Amino acid sequence: MAKLDDYRRCVQQVLERYSQRQPAYGDLERQLLFDPVRDRYLLATVGWHQRQRVYGCLLHVDIRDGQIWIQHDGTEEGLAPELVTLGIPKEDIVLAFHAPSKRHLTGFGVGRDSTGQQAA
Repeated sequence: MAKLDDYRRCVQQVLERYSQRQPAYGDLERQLLFDPVRDRYLLATVGWHQRQRVYGCLLHVDIRDGQIWIQHDGTEEGLAPELVTLGIPKEDIVLAFHAPSKRHLTGFGVGRDSTGQQAA
């Protein structure tokens, strides 16, 4: 449970840091959406640029089966290296936006199936 709490704290800390960065254009704001009960974390950008509505997901992270699953990463720097800097082992970070068959090439976790075994 301590590991899970630490992972939640790290994910929230990094997303909060990204939420403080102002978008370079438009009347935009960053919105943090945390659901620690279901372990889903999202940072969205919403607002207007000129006459266009802007809505998009910057970061989407889930915690499942004891691993941090990065579902979407729209940052230049990359969320995964920041989590590693905070002490999260690479094998506990899954770059879920890569196909399962390619994840073993990323240097990060590949995910676990419903039985707890590493996915192929």
